[in-house]
Amino acid sequence: MKWIKLSLSTTVEAEDLITAILDEMGIEGVQIEDKVQLSEEDKKKMFIDILPELPPDDGEAVLSFYVDCDTDIEELKSCIIENVSGYSDEYNVGTLEFTVSETEDTDWINNWKQYFKPFRADEGIVIKPTWTDVSELPDHTPDDLIIEIDPGTAFGTGAHETTKLCIKALKKYIKYGDKLLDVGCGSGILSIVGMKLGAECALGVDVDENASRTSVENTMINGIGASYDNGDGSVCHVLGENEDTSNSNRIEIKNNHIIFFTGNVLEDDKLCKRTGFERFDVVVANILADIIIPLSGITAKYMRKGAIFISSGIINTKEEAVREALLKNGFKIIEVLKMNDWVAFVAQK
Repeated sequence: MKWIKLSLSTTVEAEDLITAILDEMGIEGVQIEDKVQLSEEDKKKMFIDILPELPPDDGEAVLSFYVDCDTDIEELKSCIIENVSGYSDEYNVGTLEFTVSETEDTDWINNWKQYFKPFRADEGIVIKPTWTDVSELPDHTPDDLIIEIDPGTAFGTGAHETTKLCIKALKKYIKYGDKLLDVGCGSGILSIVGMKLGAECALGVDVDENASRTSVENTMINGIGASYDNGDGSVCHVLGENEDTSNSNRIEIKNNHIIFFTGNVLEDDKLCKRTGFERFDVVVANILADIIIPLSGITAKYMRKGAIFISSGIINTKEEAVREALLKNGFKIIEVLKMNDWVAFVAQK
C-alpha cells in the first residue's frame, strides 16, 4: 500500500496550534522539524554524549504527516489551510505551503532486522539474532559460546563497540560463582553473557520498562531463568505465579537466574536498598559518561571488597572526566580498554 506524505511549511510559533488542529481532524503522528535549540532538560532526556549541532533558529518549521492514497489531497489541504488561517490574527502561521510525495508502506518496526546478522563479539563469543542461523557467520566454530538476542525496541544488539568492550572485560574478569549487577541492562545482553561465562546469578536494572521486560524474554531464550520485579514487593516469574518478597530488605536471586527491574539507582533510595549493599562481585554499566560519573559515587556500596566495576559507553573526549570520578570515589583503575572512539574502564573497589 502507498501512503501520501504531506509537509506543511509554517512557524515555530504555530507548531502546537497546527498539531492540535490536525489532531482534531483525525491526523495523528505529526513530525516536527525546526531549528529550536535544545534546552538543558532536553539534553538530559536524549541520553547521548555527542549532541547535534543545530543552525541558528530562524523561527521556521515544517510539519509532516501521512494519509492513505485514497484521500482527496486537494480537499484536505484546503481544509487545513482554512482552519489554520482562522488564527492568523493571533499567530504568525507562516507560508502554509504544502509539499506532497508518495511513500511505500514499510514495516518500520521490523525492517531493520535484515541488517542484524550473527557476529563475533569477542574471541569465542558469538551474538546471533533469534531469527537467523549461526551458519550465516562464516568463521563460526562448534566451540563458540552462542548468545541469542532479539532486542525488540530496547537498546542493545551487542554490535556496538561499547558493548564489545564490556564483553571483553567480562570474559577476562568474571569468575565462576560471581554475583553480577548490570546497570542499564538494555536488551539484557551483558547479564546473559555474564551468566554464560560463569556468574552464579545477576540483577539487571534499566530506567526503561520495555528494556527490562525485553531482557527477561532474551534471558529465557538463552536457557537461563528470568523474572521481572514488579517494584511492589513481588517478583513476577514469567511462567509461574508472583512471589511475595515484601518482607525482604533486598531482592533475593536464585542460582542460574536473573531478575530484571525498572528504576533509577541514582534517584530511588528504596530501589538502592532492595538491590543489596556489599553484595556483588562484578558491576557492569554500559551507559554514558555523564551517567557513569555520578554512578561511580554510589556503585561501591553495592560491591564486595575487591569487586570489579566495568564501565563503558564512554566517548574518548570524556575519558579523563570518568577517570577522575573513579579515582575520586575510591576505585583503583586496573585496565583501560579502547575501540575506535570508545573507552571502557575496569576498576576495583
